[in-house]
Formats: sequence, structure tokens, C-alpha cells
Amino acid sequence: MAKSQVVNPDYPDQDRLTDEELKRKVLSEAPVKSAANTKAEQGYKFPTETIELPSKGLLYPAGSALSQGKVDVKYMTAKEEDILTSQNLIKNGTVIDRLLRSLIVSPINYNDLLVGDKNAIMVAARILAYGKEYKVELTDPNTGDKQEEVVDLTQFEYKEFSGEGIEPGENRFVFNLPAAKRTIEFRLLCHGDEQAVQDELKRQKKTFKGGFAGVKPELSTRLRRMILSVDGESDPIKIRNFVDNEFLSRDSLAFREHIEKISPDIDLTYSYYSESTGEENEIVLPMSVQFFWPRAWIQAHTAPDAIWDGISFPRGFPMGWLIRHAYSSEKILLW
Repeated sequence: MAKSQVVNPDYPDQDRLTDEELKRKVLSEAPVKSAANTKAEQGYKFPTETIELPSKGLLYPAGSALSQGKVDVKYMTAKEEDILTSQNLIKNGTVIDRLLRSLIVSPINYNDLLVGDKNAIMVAARILAYGKEYKVELTDPNTGDKQEEVVDLTQFEYKEFSGEGIEPGENRFVFNLPAAKRTIEFRLLCHGDEQAVQDELKRQKKTFKGGFAGVKPELSTRLRRMILSVDGESDPIKIRNFVDNEFLSRDSLAFREHIEKISPDIDLTYSYYSESTGEENEIVLPMSVQFFWPRAWIQAHTAPDAIWDGISFPRGFPMGWLIRHAYSSEKILLW
């Protein structure tokens, strides 16, 4: 039987399905009464893909579904596009997490996802939804000139992570500070930790009504959440004192570089040649709500109005201009 059009031909390393094979796959994944599969119990029917995690599941406890080192992600539908175009979700910064929660069908605790694993799922979900091509506008660091690039998202690979030197199921690492000659134990942050960091920063801002006087303590707040002990001492008060008063900047830099080196993640480093100078430049690919906008741009043509950076544009406004320029701006296009 000849192969028919596939759900998404851009997703790599997957067997292509005929219409009959896809039908059988959907039927086989029809709801099965199982306490572990809550989405199936709700009556969902959808084709899915299995996404391997950069961490290989080695940093999750044995009882966690994430310890298998993979998650199943469903293909995006109109329901998820409604999420992407929700003005409230975009404004409060939760749109991407709401989207991924909707797409992941494995019975995981989303808050337990390591940041690097979440990044990998996000890239895979984007390829499954809209294909491998991602159009971005880049700024030459030397001249300030802007140029468009079409990035192939399937080129990005996972950082090497062997789990060497760690106890399987334990998110716990040891690092010796080069200058102070002290030993710290730490863990890699998960989504729940990142949320807790942002919540703490908001509380601090309310406590100090004048704000942070130009200094937002995000780094120190994150470090306090990562560090488990200093020279064997795990008292939170002593860890806070160490971070605020004893953590030398030289050691802090070495520590952060070490974390970057060992963290399981997808490497989004992208190299391109400047159209102005011909020199090779390197960036880390930006990931925001715009990452999922290709279909949204098309839908904007039929929108009753658009809001861009707080400015309302009626239907009569040339939407094509907004669509062409939205991806190149940090401003948000809503409708």
C-alpha cells in the first residue's frame, strides 16, 4: 500500500503511517479504564509521539513516570490553538506551560519536569504542530543590522548527559568551590522550583513597596533554592547567609558554568553568517510564545481586530503587515 500524507513529515526518526495505520493507532489509544491515564479516562482520542528526555529519566525518583526517560505528546488541535491565543494566559506568562500541560498525555507531575526536559518537549511539540522551519529575525552584534533566518529545528541535539557520578533517581550533585575550597551539594531546578522562585520574587517586591531599588535578587533566590548543603550543613538559614554574604563572585561564576555544563537539555545554539560582514555569529535560539505562532499569523487575517503592544488595530488595518512583523518583535500580537 502506498504511503499517504502523514500527520507531520518534519518530525524526525518516526515511522510514517498510512491512513489505515493512523486510524488503527487512534482506535488503539481510545480510552481505557486506568487510574494511571487520567486523560484517557476523560475520553480523549488522538495520535501521539514519544519524546525522549535529555535527562534519560535518571534524575527522577523510581516512582515517577518521568523516570522512564520519555513522555507521550499528542498532536496539537484547535483546543491548543485557543490556549496559544488567550490574551489572559499570554499577559500573565503562563501560556506555554498551559499549552504543554495540554499536550503531554503521560501521567506525569508537570511541576517535577526539569527545565532542560521541558525545553526538549517544547521544541518537539513545535515541530509536531507546525513543522521544522522556524522563522526568526536576528540582529548582527557588530553592526546592529537585522536579517531573517529560517531555522531547521530538527538540527538541534541533546547535550551529552551520561548520569556518571550520580545515584540513579537522585537529583543531587557535588561541586567544590575553586576559590573558597568549600563543598556544596546542589540539585537542578524543575518547573515547580522556577515557579517558586518567581513567586518569592513577587512576594519580596510587595514587601518592599518601593521595589528592589533597581536590583532584582533573582540569581541569589535561585541559588538558595538549588543549594542543598554547604560543607555538610543543610540549615536553610545558614545556606541563605552563605549565598548572601560568603559566596564569592568567582566561585559563583564557576558554579554556574558547572551547572550549564552538566545540565541535561537540548542545545539551542545556532550559528549563522552575517549578511553585512560575512562573519559567523552564534546565538541561543529564543523561545517564547512566538515560537508557536505560524498558524496564529494565518488566523489573524480573519480576526475582528488585533492588539499589538496594547494598541488596537481594526479589521480594516493591513493585517499582513502585523503578521510579517510580529515574529520579529518582543511585542505581543493578540486578537
